[in-house]
Amino acid sequence: MSVAKIIEVNASSSTSVEDAVRSGLKKVAGTVKGIQGAWINETKVVTDGDGNIREWRVNMRVTFLVE
Repeated sequence: MSVAKIIEVNASSSTSVEDAVRSGLKKVAGTVKGIQGAWINETKVVTDGDGNIREWRVNMRVTFLVE
């Protein structure tokens, strides 16, 4: 029988949503083994005074197997 655990992670990037997801997963993979996938709960942007996007932020749930 397999047991999975889910953790919630926030990550950001000045480039794109995809880059924010990749950097968040890479950071988690540094301490967690057996990552099975991620679910993006929320996407946010930080803007400057002119409405230009300065930063992409994601909130995601990462699923991994418990050994």
